[in-house]
Amino acid sequence: MSIQAREIEYKDGDTVLAAYMAWDEAVAGPRPGVLVSHAWAGRADFEDRKAEHLAELGYVGFALDLYGCGVRGGNADENAALMQPFLDDRAMLQRRMQLALEQLSAQKEVDSSRTAAIGFCFGGLCVLDLARTGADLRGVVSFHGLLGAPGNTEGTQLSSKVLVLHGWQDPLVPPEQVMSFADEMASHCADWQLHAYGNCMHAFTNPEAEAPENGMQYDPTADHRSWDAMWVFLNEVFS
Repeated sequence: MSIQAREIEYKDGDTVLAAYMAWDEAVAGPRPGVLVSHAWAGRADFEDRKAEHLAELGYVGFALDLYGCGVRGGNADENAALMQPFLDDRAMLQRRMQLALEQLSAQKEVDSSRTAAIGFCFGGLCVLDLARTGADLRGVVSFHGLLGAPGNTEGTQLSSKVLVLHGWQDPLVPPEQVMSFADEMASHCADWQLHAYGNCMHAFTNPEAEAPENGMQYDPTADHRSWDAMWVFLNEVFS
């Protein structure tokens, strides 16, 4: 195994975006590519390491950038300020996700006919929105993601399979929102599934999450189970 990486710059209008791509040089020929969509602070080491872990599984991992090259939040207020424009303008969010998918598909290491996307927290919402547009990819995986519908994709036929990995005690996504999401997926005639982890809050994959008073706490068991569930799902969609 020989994990390699490079940064890839691309643009949305005048906004320069910078992704981090990782792959195993020992794998011969093009292989499936997987987008990694970042949490509300922007692309950081967490997402880059996930791209590397995907490379270790034999894929190309592509940690995308929604905010702009070097744009990162340093605290909750800054993170919220960066995220909110994308929550207010889901079409912009969807456009930047599609741009990232196009960049991934264009890389010589990637089999463009076999792509998927995973995302964490805000990134989970982003990959679900990419699927909701009918984008041409095999599957998306949301880790403790927000589930609210964007309001501009009604009637779209989803081409990708959907896996949602959810902490049942997540206060940001209460049970009624989970049920609304289920109804939405049914309206899309989607191939979807949901794994709910009991006694588990938001951000359960992030070892730095330690704010249970705000509903955010790392859970090593759910972290490992959810990654294993993703691995099984990717094996299925890429088979």
